Amino acid sequence: MPELRKDPITGRWVIIATDRAKRPSDFIRQSVPPASTGVCPFDSGNEHKTPPEILAYRTSGGRDQPGWRVRVVPNKFPVLGIEGELNRQGEGMYDKMNGIGAHEVIIETPDHAATLAEMPEKQIEELLWAFRDRVSDLKKDRRFRYILLFKNHGEAAGASLEHPHCQLIALPVIPKRVKEEVDASEAFYDLKERCIFCDIIRQEGTAGVRLVTETDRFTVLQPYAPRFPFETWILPKRHASHFEEADAPTLQNMAWILRSTMRKIDKVLERPAYNFIVHSAPVQEPSLPYYHWHIEIIPKLTKVAGFEWGTGFYINPTPPEESARFLREAGLG
Repeated sequence: MPELRKDPITGRWVIIATDRAKRPSDFIRQSVPPASTGVCPFDSGNEHKTPPEILAYRTSGGRDQPGWRVRVVPNKFPVLGIEGELNRQGEGMYDKMNGIGAHEVIIETPDHAATLAEMPEKQIEELLWAFRDRVSDLKKDRRFRYILLFKNHGEAAGASLEHPHCQLIALPVIPKRVKEEVDASEAFYDLKERCIFCDIIRQEGTAGVRLVTETDRFTVLQPYAPRFPFETWILPKRHASHFEEADAPTLQNMAWILRSTMRKIDKVLERPAYNFIVHSAPVQEPSLPYYHWHIEIIPKLTKVAGFEWGTGFYINPTPPEESARFLREAGLG
């Protein structure tokens, strides 16, 4: 059983994934299997190589058979376990609990070589519906306080398989970084009685210098103080704190805006590795007037090294105004 241990100085929780225990030699990176080997467990026809599916949108076939368009399965090597009790306890001055949670893989398409920039909008929309359906289901489990949706694309971004997929991890605690973002948003709201993200959308839409594109429902921008070159945010214009409450027209438009944004990034940066994270409010909270769900896309163009780890500062060599201009000029709306 994995453990969650709390750093007594910073309050940060760490997962000790005992089921993934490794010897020093195991940390040598292994190559991603080439597409031609036919060993990818996420390919259509290889359903028996994954744990039994949790959710699938199908054109044909039965459970764990070909014919699916989007498929969700438990991660074969989960960082947290679904069964058991939290069993919070102290160990002297330290706090720990059982590593209870959920770890799922959302297989985006049967097409091994597809990318978000190339998929049909309807395929991306179904992926977003899978996100929504799984979060809506898992939040019923009161042990889970935060559910993270993310995508690692490319080995430099942490992907171990080429086949397009995202991941979901449900946690029994609210991560420190999430709490900092939510608390800072609440402090702004207490002072000004406005959502800080709504203010950002209005200001960036008016100024235009960091704006990438927008629709009636979404704004895509380069944030004012980005940690990384071409860090890109996608924000819904209508205030909402929880992604899983998005309605059908919002998900439909989001599919278009996500595809458009990834096409721009691929063209300007020549198909980089990237991380994609859905920022949403803690799942057991009601709708929050001060927090605004959004997506952050971070191309892997620089490395976090000693200065960043030692200070929490980031060095970004590309001003966001320049990044936004390059992406706007890429066209591909």
